[in-house]
Amino acid sequence: MSRVGGGRLQWVEADAPAEQVAGALLQDGAVIIHELVPSAVVSAINAEVQPFVDSADPDMRHLNPGVQLFHAQTRHVSGLAGKSRTFATEVMIHPLLMALCDRILGPSCARYQLNLAHLLERLPGAGDQFWHQDEIVWNLVPEPKPELQVASVIALVDFTAENGATRVFPGSHRWSAGRYPTDDEAVVAEMPAGSAVVYLGSTFHGGGAHCGGEPRRGVHLSYTLGWLRTEENNYLAVPPEVACRLPRQCQEVLGYAVHDAIARGGGYLGMLDLRDPIEMLAELACGVALPT
Repeated sequence: MSRVGGGRLQWVEADAPAEQVAGALLQDGAVIIHELVPSAVVSAINAEVQPFVDSADPDMRHLNPGVQLFHAQTRHVSGLAGKSRTFATEVMIHPLLMALCDRILGPSCARYQLNLAHLLERLPGAGDQFWHQDEIVWNLVPEPKPELQVASVIALVDFTAENGATRVFPGSHRWSAGRYPTDDEAVVAEMPAGSAVVYLGSTFHGGGAHCGGEPRRGVHLSYTLGWLRTEENNYLAVPPEVACRLPRQCQEVLGYAVHDAIARGGGYLGMLDLRDPIEMLAELACGVALPT
């Protein structure tokens, strides 16, 4: 980790108590988890995604010009949980990430869900991303609002300042509306492969410029409240015929389970034929004909 300005991020090990990691995350808006994912898992994910990376077009057409500029000179592999079983079972439902979501998102929803699982391989020459808060996609949620998102960038290669490691702004989750970061306030999340920078949706951050060398490969993995619309349509990204072969916890995090807030005085969201769709996935996995 290097400092551009005067701030800094806390660095914790993957076996640190969840309360300690959550405390650092809430205090600073971001935290680096050293070697969250073992090297064997990183190698397995890289091998499983390589065919998709090879076929990805760095000049692909995006849904609007703003997104096009934001992700220029980058190979994308979306819907990662449906393309790498290792990622789905070893990273997406990693116990420490789930424990952080329990503490930060859990108080504001009956069930949190995957928002986005997206591999990005930034190529030499890719420029700085503009500084942003991920939660802006839900900017119509009125104030005062709870934390809407727990996000992370997980390194699948070593992240350095030279290859465009993510830059974050400690404490920016507490800034008043209208306060925007300056470049000298950034902290560069330099970290070895398998490590992760975890941050709140309210924390300013952005990818750095890739100044040469090998492509910088990482995963944006984020979770949000179960009653919000997700950025990626995970039911199409990981369709039922794929999801039914994943462990139940993966299915729940993907959003196939009903968001049942009745015990909290609310209602339920996401049912199908007055049933919990996750039960139908179990039937599909067993080869049972689903009702038409």
